[in-house]
Order: sequence, then C-alpha cells, then structure tokens
Amino acid sequence: MKLREDEREVRKSLIISAAMDLFKQKSFHEVGMRDIAANAGVSAASIYRYFPSRDDLFVEALIRDINRIEQVLEERVKSGDATIEFLARSVVDYFIDHEATFQMMCHFMMRGEENPSALKKFNAVQLYFLRMFDDVVKRLSGPDAKSLHTQAFFASIAGIVMTFRNYPGRSGKERREYMHKLALMIMREGNSLNSL
Repeated sequence: MKLREDEREVRKSLIISAAMDLFKQKSFHEVGMRDIAANAGVSAASIYRYFPSRDDLFVEALIRDINRIEQVLEERVKSGDATIEFLARSVVDYFIDHEATFQMMCHFMMRGEENPSALKKFNAVQLYFLRMFDDVVKRLSGPDAKSLHTQAFFASIAGIVMTFRNYPGRSGKERREYMHKLALMIMREGNSLNSL
C-alpha cells in the first residue's frame, strides 16, 4: 500500500514539474492538460486521476512555488540579512521572475469562483502565504507591525507588478528598478502609517 501511495506522489510531482516547465515556455493560459500530459509522458486521461481539473493542478503548482519563496525568505531572516527593503524587492522579483505563478495567483483572485473546490484550496494557500509574509514583516519591523499593513503592502505589490511589468518605453531592467522603487516607497510610507 505504501509503495502505491509513494508512486502516486511521484507521478503527481512529475505532472506538476511538467506543468511548471511549460509555464516557463508559454503563458499560463496557453497551457492545456494535453500539453502537460505530453510533457510529463503520461496520457491526458491519467492526469485527471491526480487532478480533477486544470485549476486543481494549478493550485498544486502554486503551492510548490510558494514553498520556494518561503524557504528563501526564511533563510534570509534566520541569517539576519533580511530587511524590509529586501522583502519588498524579493516579492517584486519573485512575481516578475515567476510569471506563471503570478498569472495563476491573479487567475484565482479574479476568476476563482469558476471552480469552488480549487478556489477553496487557493484561499487556504493565500491565507498561509499572507500569514507567512506577515510573520516575516513582524520579525523585521517588530511585533507592533499590523497585519492590515502587511496585507495592504502585499496587495500593493501585486498591483504594481500587474500595472508595470509590461510598461512601454522601458527595458526590463528599468521596469524592475521602477517597481522596486514603488514597492520600497509603499513599504516605507506604510511603516509610518502603522498607528492606523
């Protein structure tokens, strides 16, 4: 029984990895279950044994990716190298460098009601990420930092990346630097509004 469960987890992981590989090559919305199956070397029908819908697969991929940023942030906080500025830049960079993850996150925030089961999983992931993010902010800013401030900061960064990631007339490097500047400004101004 244990071998079957292990084998199931390995196949699930293989499918998620195949999806993530495709997301690096194509837009999240252009990737279908057949594409993922072909990339994973499995039949399209077998994917549905592991993931009832495309959204369920996307939530699992999102969970895997969020675990990565959590590890990076945790390592930096433990090493003592992390600052609020580092956190602001890291989240902007993460959203820019992980386009598919950012698109999936936006998809669920905007259209999640289309699949209530996947939305429920996404909401749990989102709450977990916001709590983790809040914990990092409190460790860096002090225990008086407010969760409302952290949530506003996170929402602001998502909006900044959404608005300026393809901003015309600037190179990718210039856009990234501009988004860093905006995120830092919001974080600094937000810290001065902590009394709200």
